[in-house]
Parts: sequence; structure tokens; C-alpha cells
Amino acid sequence: MELTSGLNLQQAKAVTASDGATLVLAGPGSGKTRVLTHRIAHLIGEGNVQPYEIVSVTFTNKAAQEMKHRVEQLIGRVGRSLRIGTFHALCARILRQEANALEYHNRNFVVYDTDDQLNTVRRTVAELDIDLKQLQLTPSKVLRAISDAKNELITPRDYPRAEYRDEALARFYERYQSILQSSNAMDFDDLIMSTVMLMRQNPALAERYQRYFRHVLVDEFQDTNMAQYELIRLWGKHSQNVFVVGDEDQAIYAFRGADYRNVARFRRDYPHATVILLEQNYRSTQNILDAARAVIDRNPDRTPKALFTDRGGGAKISMYEAFDENEEAEYIVKEVERLRHAGMSLNNMAIMYRTNVQSRVIEMVCSQFRIPYRIVGGVGFYQRREVKDMVAYLRLIDSDVDSVSFDRVINTPKRGIGGKTVATFQAWADQEGISYGEGLTRLLNGESVGLSKSITEKLASFGEMLAEWRGMAQEKRYAELLDDILERTRYDDYLIQESKNEEQVAERRENVAELRQLLAQAEFDTLSDFLTDASLSSERATNHPDDERITLLTLHASKGLEYAVVFLTGLEDRLLPHSRALDDPDEMAEERRLMYVGITRAKDRLYLTRAFRRRMGTYFEPCEPSRFLYDIPTHLIQGSSVATEATRQQTLYNRQGSGWNPTASFDKVIPFPSAERAVIKYRAGMRVYHAKFGEGTVIESKKTPDDEEVAVAFREVGVKRLMASFAKMEILSE
Repeated sequence: MELTSGLNLQQAKAVTASDGATLVLAGPGSGKTRVLTHRIAHLIGEGNVQPYEIVSVTFTNKAAQEMKHRVEQLIGRVGRSLRIGTFHALCARILRQEANALEYHNRNFVVYDTDDQLNTVRRTVAELDIDLKQLQLTPSKVLRAISDAKNELITPRDYPRAEYRDEALARFYERYQSILQSSNAMDFDDLIMSTVMLMRQNPALAERYQRYFRHVLVDEFQDTNMAQYELIRLWGKHSQNVFVVGDEDQAIYAFRGADYRNVARFRRDYPHATVILLEQNYRSTQNILDAARAVIDRNPDRTPKALFTDRGGGAKISMYEAFDENEEAEYIVKEVERLRHAGMSLNNMAIMYRTNVQSRVIEMVCSQFRIPYRIVGGVGFYQRREVKDMVAYLRLIDSDVDSVSFDRVINTPKRGIGGKTVATFQAWADQEGISYGEGLTRLLNGESVGLSKSITEKLASFGEMLAEWRGMAQEKRYAELLDDILERTRYDDYLIQESKNEEQVAERRENVAELRQLLAQAEFDTLSDFLTDASLSSERATNHPDDERITLLTLHASKGLEYAVVFLTGLEDRLLPHSRALDDPDEMAEERRLMYVGITRAKDRLYLTRAFRRRMGTYFEPCEPSRFLYDIPTHLIQGSSVATEATRQQTLYNRQGSGWNPTASFDKVIPFPSAERAVIKYRAGMRVYHAKFGEGTVIESKKTPDDEEVAVAFREVGVKRLMASFAKMEILSE
């Protein structure tokens, strides 16, 4: 079999590259996996290399299995002796083989997952008795600092101690490692760091592996961190046959420790390396590729790639500017319906967004239109842990016979009510033939259950809160009800303790805020109506009889995937690019790469959508178009006035406060309610009070299609633009 058959010129050049270092910069959809597998087959079939002399590294077990399968298809069963696997799996195998050289009890060390690691950090903090709050730290932040140190190959002894906070982190790190070693355990970062240290400290052992690994191949090279890069360099030190495939334009995992600058390090450490560009794309149309290039070409410190395809120009990119996120979702779902009726399978379509919380509105509208969907790399809004916790509280408030919700929330967050206590209480209530809610009421009235006084008091206290919350629910103060639950249970502290990292804390807070927003809208006659709707939304997401579903996913989760039709949503500054990137050039460059990855997931059709305003908690904020939209040439866009005149007018509106007709420049007609429905209540100069932001002065107020938008300068938080119907501000003086 001719191993270069069917390959383009650049692919064949990479597959047949001579010995020595090789850097393959592979654009999206350029067949990099095919190049890697054919390269391995070429080394064995024509390069006189034994399968066991090759080590090929991937980032996921799925990718490793796929690569093994493809190699076996090319060269047969001989491929089964290849060392193809993830960094962690390959390192674990080496460490178990060389256990005698490690400071561990035996080769059967265990590998701690994230929950095990967080529990170890908590034990460390308790033993050292250091106040985390004083240092503005949490267990997840401590774990992140330890992980970052290991990724940079920094030992506890070498950890910087310039300030007290650093000194505390160094002590945490040192104790954390001693606990792991005494438990004969490693975490994921240890697997790689320990392998590097093992080879550095044992030259003879290192040379044995270096002679053994004649060829080192690496997939997704742009996603490696410093420790992984050093491991690759050590493995290939003797032969210098290091073959890496990656694309610095698709480096989007800096939050996981990945460092796209390893591409530049590779060029520096291997100055004579062969560099090959894979620029022919087999996935997307030329219009999509040109839009992607226009966005990514503005990033510095990269290798320009002239992406091209034989598929032709294809359809122009559709751009749509909605009034708010609800109308944005409705447009997308209606367009999905149109494409579906035209013969397009839902399985070939995807809706992508920057943050998980954006999926809630899309899920809701999909449910309304009976569009089945799946969520990749996450779970549906109502299936998320923190949302399920709060909904369980609401369900128990609404119905005190809901035993499932009772079981979920009675000790969440922990309030010292253990499993045995719950079992005793439930057995007593069942024997009495009463609901758990009624049982709690009896405890409030002094009835004995046979439990200790302290436990009885805790249960009674919980019952007292439930009674007060039921009163708030009857008054339809649903948003305030959720606020009170969060405050009295100290749920935010619980989120911090139970989350793996700061990103997860922020995401969970956003989900709780989104739930509060739904309650604040007060479109339901009763709490039962709201809970029924939530249950139906969840059911539609998970139990649809048809396997055909549209895919909902974050841009980070989209890496490596492709769809015939892609909707990129929420293209607004502070969302994409994210707000935290606005003052950080490195983060802004990564946001641009994220946009590039999203665009290049599309094969045939690409939709770009954004909203004129977006709800932030209980109020709306005007949104400026994503700066990335301005980079895309107008001749690539369907209805280019949408990308130019409309965005220009809206930017002027946001920056100067001038009026703007949201339908004037749109490529559509929206039946907005009459603006006369809104009654102007606030005037410039008024002093007002907001329950969250405190006292402030009204700067301006104007009608919107269905409300009154008020700009207020608050003493503590600065200027906020609020919708009057949701803000419900008290007028202090005229």
C-alpha cells in the first residue's frame, strides 16, 4: 500500500520528512490526524523503525484509541505494540516500572482525582491553621497554585516566598505533597512532573529511555504546558526525532495551563527543524475560511497561514442583530426549523456560546418549539447541581410532601444533620402518617422525636425557615425568596468550598443568577407553575424519543468538532471577547483564537448573532458589538449593512446616549410592542435607592419598546443602566 496515496503535497512532505525535528503547523480541517497516523505507518513500513521504538502522545484517551485504530488499518496488527497514549497514561506506566527510584512505598500508587485533591488541600489548611479568608484564598485557589507550580516544574522547596501569601502557599504545597506521599498517592500533575524529575536526576535511566524512544510524535502541541514540553524534549534528546503537530491559532486552553508559546520554544530549541504548513482545508467553504483568517490575522506572534479549499466560496455568512437574548434565541430556533424542513438533519447543526449560562434561554426556546437538543461538555440548565439545589428548595417550599427534595436540601449546605438523624426523623414522620414539612412544624411546637436536643433544634430551625419562605412564596416575592434562601443557608460559601476552581465558582454563580432572573420576571401565577415549567424544560432536554438532536455547546467544548451549520451567539464585547480580557492583551489574543475556533467548526453555513441589549440579573444593559465582527469583510456577509451601518449606529447610541431605532438597519422586521406602553417615572436629578446598589442619582431616563431605561450613578458601584420595571427603585427626592 502506498502510504502517501491520497495525500496532498504538504501532507506527503510531512509524512515522509527525514529524521530530525519537525514542526507541522496544521490549520483547522487540514487532516492532521491523517498525517500523524501515516507518519507512524511510514516510519514502520519504510523507515526500518520497530513499533516499540515509537511513542506518540495525545491529549485524550479517545484520540489515542482513534489513532491506534487508524494505524492498524494502515499496517495491520503490528501497530498494537505502539506506545500511543496520553501524557498521563504514558508517564504512569514509566513511573510504575521505575518505582524503586521514587520516594513512594511501592509501584501501586493511587492517582487522586480533583475531589481527592481538594479534600487533601482542606486537610492541609486545617492542619496548618492558616486563615484563607485573610489571604483572599480558597481551597480551589490553593490547589490551582500548586498545580501551576507543578506545571512549571517548581518544587515546594523552590516555591517563591517573597510575601506572606507566597509563604503560606509554599507551606500548603509542602504539606500537601507530604500527605500524598504518605498516602502512596499522586495527582495528575505529579505524573508528569515526577517523570521529568526522574529523568533529570537519573542520567543513566534517562539515556535508556532516550535510546529506546527513537521517534517521539505529539498531537495538539499548542496545548502543552511547560512540564509536558520538557518531557518531550527529554524523551527526544538522544535521537532529536521529535515530530510535533499543532496550531498556535487554536490554543484556547490557557486556563488549564497550556502555553501556546511552546511553538516558539520549539523553534528556538530546534533551530534546524523542518517546518511544514498544512493550509488546505477539507472542511469549510472559502467564505468561512476567509472570515476566520480576517479575525485571526490580527493576532501577534503567530505564523500566517493562507487557508484555502477546493470546496468553492459557498454561502455568505448570515449576520443577525436581535433586540435581546430571547429574540436572538427565537431567531436561531426558527432558522433551525427552516433548515430542518429543507432537509437538514438536526445532528448536523450546532449552537455555540462563550459561557454555559447562555444556554438557558436557548434551551427554553428549543423546548417551546419542541426542538430536541443535546449539550456537549456540560449539562442542561435545570440539571446543573446548583440549579437543582435551589429548585429543590423551591419544590419543598411549594410542597412539604416532596421527600426527594427534602432529602436533597436537608443538609445542603451542611448544617450538622447527618444521615442517621434524617433516617430517624423520616421513620417517625412515616409512622405518624405526616409529611416531613408537618413533622418539622411539630418539632417547632416542642414535640419530641427521640433525638438529642441539639439535633432537634437544628431540624426545628430548618422548619422555621421553611415556614417563613412559604409566606414569601404566597406573596409572590419569588426573587426575594431565592435571595433569602441563598443568604440564610450561606450557599455562596458552600459553592466556593465545593467547586474545583475559580472558573467553576463563577459559572455556578452565573447559573444561580440566571435562575433568579427567571423568578424575577414573575410571569407565573404560582410557584407551582414555575416549577412545572422547569420540570418540562428539563424533560424535553433529556427524554426525547428521537435520537436526532441539535447540539448546544461552549466554544471551548467545540474544539475538534465540525458541523454543517454553526450558530455563533452572543457576539458582544464583554461576552466574546470576555470582560476579563479587555485589559489583558494575552487574554484578548486567546479570545480571538476562541472566535477563530468557533468559525472554523462550520462546514457549509455560518450564522453570527448578537443582541442589542442583554439582561444582567434584574436589569438590562445595552451591548456593543463584538470587536471581532468589525474584522470580517462586508463582502463575506449576507446583508452587509447589518455588519456596518447597524453596528455603527448602535455603538454611537451606547457611547453618546443618542436614540436608536433597533429595527431601522436590521435585515428583518420585528413586531415590537408600542413604546407608548412605557410610562416615564424617573427624571434626571432624582435621588433614588436600589436594594442591591444603594443610593444613587438619575442621570437620564428614556422610553424603550416595553419599559423605561434609567441611567443611575450609584455611590458604590458607579453608573448602571436599569430597566425600571425590574429595578423597582425607591424615589428619595425629586
